[in-house]
Amino acid sequence: MSVPSQPASVDPFGPEWFEAACGGLGGADAAVLRQAADWVREPLRGVRASTGEALDAHAAAVVLILRDLDTDAATRAAALLAVQPVPAGELSRADPLRKAFGPEIASLVQGVRALLRLGAVAGRAGDVSGTDQKEMQRKMLLAMAADLRIVLMRLASRLQSLRWHAASRTPCPPEFARETMALYTPLANRLGIWQLKWEMEDLSFRFLQPETYKAIARQLEEKRAEREAFIEEVMARLRAALDEAGIQAELSGRPKHIYSIWNKMRIKHLEFRQLFDLRALRVIVEDERACYAVLALVHALWTPVPEEFDDYIARPKPNGYRSLHTVVADPEGRAFEVQIRTRDMHHFAEYGMAAHWRYKEAGARGGQVSAAGEYDQKIAWMRQLLSWKDEGAAASGSEPQPDARIYVMTPQARVLELPAGSTPVDFAYLLHTDLGHRCRGARVDGQIVPLSTPLRTGQTVEITAAKSGGPSRDWLNPQLGYLASPRARAKVRAWFNAVELQQRIAQGQTLVEKELQRLGRTAVNQEHLAQQLGFARADDLYVAAAKEEFSLRQIDHVLREPEPAREQPDEARVYASDAGSVARTGKSGVLVVGVDSLMTQLARCCRPVPPDAIEGFVTRGRGVSIHRSDCPSWAVLAQRHPERCIEVAWGRTSQAMYPVDLAIHAQDRPNLLRDLSEVFARLRLRVVRVTTHSRRSLAHMVFTVEVRDGEQIRQALVALNELPGIQAGRQ
Repeated sequence: MSVPSQPASVDPFGPEWFEAACGGLGGADAAVLRQAADWVREPLRGVRASTGEALDAHAAAVVLILRDLDTDAATRAAALLAVQPVPAGELSRADPLRKAFGPEIASLVQGVRALLRLGAVAGRAGDVSGTDQKEMQRKMLLAMAADLRIVLMRLASRLQSLRWHAASRTPCPPEFARETMALYTPLANRLGIWQLKWEMEDLSFRFLQPETYKAIARQLEEKRAEREAFIEEVMARLRAALDEAGIQAELSGRPKHIYSIWNKMRIKHLEFRQLFDLRALRVIVEDERACYAVLALVHALWTPVPEEFDDYIARPKPNGYRSLHTVVADPEGRAFEVQIRTRDMHHFAEYGMAAHWRYKEAGARGGQVSAAGEYDQKIAWMRQLLSWKDEGAAASGSEPQPDARIYVMTPQARVLELPAGSTPVDFAYLLHTDLGHRCRGARVDGQIVPLSTPLRTGQTVEITAAKSGGPSRDWLNPQLGYLASPRARAKVRAWFNAVELQQRIAQGQTLVEKELQRLGRTAVNQEHLAQQLGFARADDLYVAAAKEEFSLRQIDHVLREPEPAREQPDEARVYASDAGSVARTGKSGVLVVGVDSLMTQLARCCRPVPPDAIEGFVTRGRGVSIHRSDCPSWAVLAQRHPERCIEVAWGRTSQAMYPVDLAIHAQDRPNLLRDLSEVFARLRLRVVRVTTHSRRSLAHMVFTVEVRDGEQIRQALVALNELPGIQAGRQ
């Protein structure tokens, strides 16, 4: 936001400024810069930013910072033009700026203005905390800046704002300094532009922690004369050794940065006096071979500190920084740091990516080209470099590839990452699945748009949702363009699959209940009925019935009660229990109380095994049928013919073998039957019968095995249930 003020008495675009601003530019380029200065001189005269800084002075200072970064004329001109306040909206082809300066400069101005709008939105929404959100903001800043020069202009503008606060002694808002530390200095670091990074860090630190800043600055000043004398002595000795060895080199002291000093003290828990790199010098040579020659010479002159050596030439930092760092100590034990690098390395260390970014005029159209056609490759590398995704790839030198992503914001300035081409529907599903289902409309940058509108990086999206409801099937039609995110498309499909499943379950339940009504068995537990029919749950039974994969006639067969043996119409006999008359009968090993030599047989419906609690039922012609006490069939028979119930008990059963049914439910998979058979073989259980069927990828099996007692059943069930995906129980 800008406010009018009194006209400035001094023209910031005067001859001295223009001469300095044109440093490194040719005649045609200087003419472009002159045209841009003339274009903004009157509109910016007397206009101040909301902070109080004069906009024309700000723009002039930003151009000088960009000159130090060795940028081209288009960048410097765009930096002037972007400061001029204009109504919100994108540049059109009919824009006077585009006509006057061409599409390249107009595009740069457009990019800077878009980033300014992004900052304004984030500022209105307040501070967005969290490391992930800060990284998302950096990514969005990069994605909006389709050209590295736009990032450089934003960094230069931020640095100038900090300088103005320091020079004018105008209080700097803490939020402004914190945003600089969280967003802009990491960008400068990733680009390797230490010249900007260190100054922004020091100024922000000065505003955020003024007392600490002053304390460190005071300590630096107290030792400055002693430190400078020591460095001069070291440099003289090293220069003499270099001359003797015939190595051409430039020697200089390394500047001290208060924030980096404080950061090292904080991280390493050191006192100020314990910092060895307060005394440091830099050696610049012609080539890499000379770097290592100087390193050997330094280690010969002074005692090296082994744990403080870093070879960033052989192993560059992820942002491309290359140099040799070593710490040595003189005979008095005073440690100091030496940095050794070539001229190219030093240039890159100061200007980073900007040092390797060159633009040339492409004829009268003024378009940009790059030597050897590497422009696109550099763009891709820069984007990956700043994407905070793959430290390892950047460090190893592998060539990264750009990914097609966009970065948009919620009204609360939360940044979200989406695939390129995403729509408001994709945005809604990324926020929350339920919001995506209920999405009915959207506003993008305050304007109502169709749900199929492709989003662009930097836009603010607000979703209008119904209180309830679900997605439209049209969203799954790729021709209509509602969804670009595979994640959102999967969620829409899942919603319709769930709806279809519920419809089938309701339809199948109706069919099953009608069948039970026909059979007069409405009180049947349907979950238990489903398990009897081989289904894991009642819902699986309903789905199979709805899809006609299951015959409802099987319900009648399962529910049909076991009928007792047909009896002659003789008078009923009551068998009295007499503890004094007990005999062992048959091969079952069952003792019938009160009756001698009566034939017994084990009921097939429940297959009792010692030591199960058992009951007897006298049949016609087949002796006594032995049931488990919890057998449903026994309960029905006892209710209908209580006079035929008789007390029974297990006798000597050590030699008897009893068949028992073990029910197994499992996910159908290869080698399932083999794994089960191996369990029975290991336990030496004889399998006399197997029935199995599969439905909906579930396998339902019944193994009839012969056992001597209940302990063998327990061992078998434990072993079976230890197999992955197996549920075994006694039937």
